[in-house]
Amino acid sequence: MRKRERENPCGVCGHYHKYEEGEVCSICGHRAPEKSSASGGIIHMSAFPSEIFPDFLYLGSYDNASRAELLKAQGISHILNTVPACQNLYRNSFTYHCVQEENALTFDDAIQFLDQCEKDKARVLVHCMTGKSRSPAIVVAFLMKSRGWRLAQSYQWVKEKRPSVDLSPAFELLGQDAVNQQLQEYEQKIFGSAESCHIPVGSVSSAPFGYGFQKADDTNPVPAFGNLTTNSIFDQAALNIPPQDFTFGATRYDKISNNPNDAQMES
Repeated sequence: MRKRERENPCGVCGHYHKYEEGEVCSICGHRAPEKSSASGGIIHMSAFPSEIFPDFLYLGSYDNASRAELLKAQGISHILNTVPACQNLYRNSFTYHCVQEENALTFDDAIQFLDQCEKDKARVLVHCMTGKSRSPAIVVAFLMKSRGWRLAQSYQWVKEKRPSVDLSPAFELLGQDAVNQQLQEYEQKIFGSAESCHIPVGSVSSAPFGYGFQKADDTNPVPAFGNLTTNSIFDQAALNIPPQDFTFGATRYDKISNNPNDAQMES
């Protein structure tokens, strides 16, 4: 099917075919799965970036930024690239702004670009390589600055719009709390004080904030070594066995028999 015969491309593969009718894409072979009549769920459009604010702010990956036709279909005209290593592929079609620092995020510079996009009523895509760390951190900082939300509320909003967000590996070379520390410092810069808590990753999903390590469960009792009141794993219940005569090292002939015939046999 030609591009002009269809306004919107397929939301999964990005090519033009009748995906609602189950038509197989002639380019990549993709076919949209059938919707369940019971659930009535909507097929997840993985090729489209996540919509943070309608008709304005979108969050995605480098793959999303490389699909020019999909971006145009959504009316996106500006792109904020948060990874210096990522190329700006369509300079003639979109207005780009790049974050220059690789190991740190210049929040004010990026927010100034987003503020201008909002004033111009332009749709903008904020992206990094995977759309999970650097670009969400920029969006969280933008929400704190422009909407007056605290760090926890801003993060929760972004996490709900894009569940794959995980800020912990954003600067793993600098330590797992590097991005959290930068956001808290920026929160303190805006509001004059920072909340004494880390980013509440578990507020939306149960995944803990960290590098994949489970957070210790404070409800579980800690082993108390040397505590007499603590039960040992070697403790066993007493056996109901009646006591018997026992002599260490004795044989089965340790009892003297009163039968004289037994004495003759032993001699």
